[in-house]
Amino acid sequence: MDSLNIPATGRTPGVAFDFAAGHLRLSGESYPDDVANFFGPVFTALRAYLAESDDRPIRFDMELLYFNSSSAKVLMNIFQMLEAVAKLGRPVSVIWSYEENDESMRELGEDFAEDLRHVAFSLRDVPSGAIG
Repeated sequence: MDSLNIPATGRTPGVAFDFAAGHLRLSGESYPDDVANFFGPVFTALRAYLAESDDRPIRFDMELLYFNSSSAKVLMNIFQMLEAVAKLGRPVSVIWSYEENDESMRELGEDFAEDLRHVAFSLRDVPSGAIG
């Protein structure tokens, strides 16, 4: 399956989904004017990838500085898709990176982690300016 790469803009995250390697990454900020339009192709590609019968591990790197409530719903949907394949036995890890002094983003990561039982979810603080 081909990779999906969408460059970041001021309002939309960078999407780097290397399906062959099982490495998925969202970075930057996420508050698109039209969430459905931006994330539609992301969901389509991710669903197709996860539908393939494969047991290779998936690593999802979340490196967002900021996201709005509409993007939070999208993230929850992505995490639920990952949880579903993890529940079936596919190894899935999520690495939630946040800047060291950003308690809000850390807490959001903790909130998402609470809803996942089969995904290995880890929080990673990074120096200010290292995300994005």
